Amino acid sequence: MKHLFPLVLLLAPASAMAQMDHSQMDHGAMDHGAMDHASTTDGAMNMSWMSMDGMGSGTSRLPATEAMRGVHLMPSTRDMVMIQANVLPVYSDQGGPRGGTKFYAQSMAMLMWIHDLGGGAKLTGQAMMSLEPAMRHEGYPLLFATGELANGRPLVDRQHPHDLFMELSARLDLPVAPGLKVFIYGGPVGEPALGPSAFMHRASAQYNPEAPITHHWFDSTHITYGVVTAGLAGKSWQIEASAFRGQEPDENRWSIERAKLDSWSVRASFAPSNRWQMQVSYGELKQPEASHPGENERRFTTSAHYNDGKGLSAMAAFSAKKRVPGGTNTAFLGEVNWDANAHDTLFGRIENVDNDELFPDHDDPLHDQAFRVTKFELGYAYRFRLFGPVQVALGGTGALFAKPAALSAAYGKNPIGATVFAKISLTN
Repeated sequence: MKHLFPLVLLLAPASAMAQMDHSQMDHGAMDHGAMDHASTTDGAMNMSWMSMDGMGSGTSRLPATEAMRGVHLMPSTRDMVMIQANVLPVYSDQGGPRGGTKFYAQSMAMLMWIHDLGGGAKLTGQAMMSLEPAMRHEGYPLLFATGELANGRPLVDRQHPHDLFMELSARLDLPVAPGLKVFIYGGPVGEPALGPSAFMHRASAQYNPEAPITHHWFDSTHITYGVVTAGLAGKSWQIEASAFRGQEPDENRWSIERAKLDSWSVRASFAPSNRWQMQVSYGELKQPEASHPGENERRFTTSAHYNDGKGLSAMAAFSAKKRVPGGTNTAFLGEVNWDANAHDTLFGRIENVDNDELFPDHDDPLHDQAFRVTKFELGYAYRFRLFGPVQVALGGTGALFAKPAALSAAYGKNPIGATVFAKISLTN
């Protein structure tokens, strides 16, 4: 973790000198459907091409009132750079026989460059990295979480660390008619058009230090080695299709893996107003999980996001994934974040998941049996500005679980999860 703080401190002073004053902008009133028509109006340059409001991870959309957090720089009248970085030291205590304690640090740094090509066209490049591979392969304790491998064995009751390269992508947007554009996106590391925006990019989850235990139902493809997406977008809607590599990242999280396009997905998004964003998506993934060799996956997701532009954000989502051959497992997710005032934030998450990976040992009598578990989590964070664009949030979470009685022998009667954390981030 000691290597992460210099990164934040190096970025912050330079960013603060050129930081844009976004408090002067009325985000909720902006016409985001027209943001790509960077032409002249009454002889004045229209700079709306540089807005990032409503942008989620990959090509996903969020409510237009949800501004992308970070520091924005203008090196020229046709270029904008956004820097986002955070370090999240966490102490986690997961109770019960399968729990554990650990002090660890999550981290992420993202650089986005947008260039105005004129006539409403723009080119976007994005790089996102993490030092989480410095964690041990098994990541951090998280009761009832499953997915990916550590030391050749399936991870159970653990959340894996992110890869060094979380995204290396580019996107080209071209207007084809008033209020209508086409786009193409891709790169060696990216995110296909499948599921809602990844949890670390959603305002509804911005202070929660834990990944959802439903992560592999909704947004596990947010780090994919090899993605190409094409789409068509109007003022309030977007349709898109992706070809990508279905296999999840391997245990060597420091490297860039070989890209191949063996899977596909489609997604449709609709915004009935600036405060809402909805999506429905479907994908067919080729052998995504190393713990299920030879099994493909069909995944369906739908979600609705809300952001009032004043500090309240929420999401509700449903997913069903079917292994081929195999059965279908479903998951529900609800999360909310409320910035009650300039300093106090309350947040929470409810998850319900039907999981058949809790007992990966083939000799276990519960092997391959599906158990439906519900997690209830509440958290609090106290936010303050440290200096310039550097913000600190100090807080904690507590979680309770509802589970079948058949799991009590393995997990205890009433396991409890808790964390304390500090989030240090660059923000507007």
